[in-house]
Amino acid sequence: MSFLDNLENNLKALESREQGGVEDGRRREADRARALAAAPWAERLKSSPYTAGLMQRATIAGRQRRIKVNLLWIGTTLRLEARERRLELRPEPEGIVAVFLKNNEEISRQTLDLSTDPQTLVAEWMPMVDAE
Repeated sequence: MSFLDNLENNLKALESREQGGVEDGRRREADRARALAAAPWAERLKSSPYTAGLMQRATIAGRQRRIKVNLLWIGTTLRLEARERRLELRPEPEGIVAVFLKNNEEISRQTLDLSTDPQTLVAEWMPMVDAE
């Protein structure tokens, strides 16, 4: 390989690395801005009495059906799992969204109001779990 071929390959590698770096930087900035906008909602979700009530009622509803309901926090998202169904409460810049999933595929989503009774969300999710 000649010196010029080697130089050309190095320049091409540098150009491709720079283009990816710019796009990665933009994506990181967008993700950071989105996380900052959702931060107040994440804090409300974690400290809300609604969340504690939801976890308690979902556990009771699962026990009545002899189904184990797993509760876990993944970052700022609260996930409830039972059989092949999931209910995720995700803080977003516009508010908190309840996402219903089956086998990791989104079935539906709705905006959540933390001032309502969590039993309504459990009553909506449990028939989906029963259908399994």
